[in-house]
Amino acid sequence: MPWNSLRKAKVRSLPKTQPYGSVPMEVKITSQEYNPLLKRKEVAFEVEHTETRGTPSRLEVRKRLATLLKTDLELVYVKKVETKTGTMIAIGEANAYDTVEQAKLVEPEHIVARNMPPEKPEEKKEE
Repeated sequence: MPWNSLRKAKVRSLPKTQPYGSVPMEVKITSQEYNPLLKRKEVAFEVEHTETRGTPSRLEVRKRLATLLKTDLELVYVKKVETKTGTMIAIGEANAYDTVEQAKLVEPEHIVARNMPPEKPEEKKEE
């Protein structure tokens, strides 16, 4: 597919401070295309994280993308997030599916596992 045929989406971003977001960062969607065969939106984005100093976690980016795309959190999967060398801007890719069943059918297991919140280890009770 030639790059000229990709449709550019309007750049939308959330303010840096969100009432439900604990990490101040700005997420911008740079391109967005709907894939009717796989029933998903394929999204490229940028994250400006100057105040956090480190690359934000996939879960935090996933929550912000879900609010930007006006969809449910279970339908969004972040494929890649990497910070450009020497900057505080990370670029990445994500998929937003139409249904949870379609996401489980199409998305690879390791991507699903990376997008789940970390499980807390169970504490052993000593008697």
